[in-house]
Amino acid sequence: MSDPLVLIPARMAATRLPNKPMADIAGEPMIVHVWRRAVEAGIGPVVVATDAVEIVEAIERVGGLATLTRADHPSGSDRLAEALDIIDPQGNHDVVVNVQGDLPTIDPAIIGAAITPLADRAVDIATLCAIITREEERHDPNVVKLVGHHVGPNRLRALYFTRAQAPWGEGPLFHHIGLYAYRRRALTRFMALPPGELETREKLEQLRALEAGMRIDATIVDDLPLGVDTPADLERARAVLLARRLN
Repeated sequence: MSDPLVLIPARMAATRLPNKPMADIAGEPMIVHVWRRAVEAGIGPVVVATDAVEIVEAIERVGGLATLTRADHPSGSDRLAEALDIIDPQGNHDVVVNVQGDLPTIDPAIIGAAITPLADRAVDIATLCAIITREEERHDPNVVKLVGHHVGPNRLRALYFTRAQAPWGEGPLFHHIGLYAYRRRALTRFMALPPGELETREKLEQLRALEAGMRIDATIVDDLPLGVDTPADLERARAVLLARRLN
C-alpha cells in the first residue's frame, strides 16, 4: 500500500441531532475532534468532505483541510467519491479510509488498524468490529452485526452484515464499526454498482459489495467508539473527552 488518504464525510442535516458536526464538545465542534483523532492516527493526509461552509471554516481554523461537496448526496460513500475526485484526481492515493464524522472519541490506533487487512491483495475493503459485551446489544437492530470467520489473529472475513442476532449458537457476536478502508479501484467499482437486494432489505450499504462478490475483511479491536446520534450520546461524548483532559 502506498500513501493512504483519510476522508471524513460530514453533513449538517441530521434529524435526531440537528447541526451535529458543529455540536460543542469541550470547547470545540465535534467534527474538529474527529479530525484530530484521524490526524493522530498518522496514516496519511486527512480531509473533511462536507456540504457546509461552517464545517470547512471550523476545520481550517485549526489548520486542517476540508472540501465542499454537493448537499444532495444520498450516502456518505457518494460524498466520499466526489471528494476524492476533487482532492486526488490523478489517483495518487490507492487506499481511501472513510472515518465517520460522528466518532469524536475514537482511538486513533484503531483507525490505523482498519487498513491492515489490505496487506492481503485478495481483500477489496477493510473494516473493524468488536465483540459485543452488553446483552441488550445482541438484540438491538441498531447494532449491526458482522458475521464472518477467522482468517488470522484478530481478523475476520465478512460473510454477511445484519441487524438481526446472528450467527446462531454458542460463541461471540461481533458489533460492526462503520469505518472502512477501500482500495481505490474497489471504491470505484462499489460506487458503480446498483443498490443490492439485501442492502435494500437490511438498509446496510456494505451488503452491496458482498452481493457483488467483493471481499471485506475486518480487524477485531477492543475499543468500541461512541457514535453520536442523539443528545444523550452527545452528553456521553462530552463526559468521555472531559475525563481524558482531566487525566
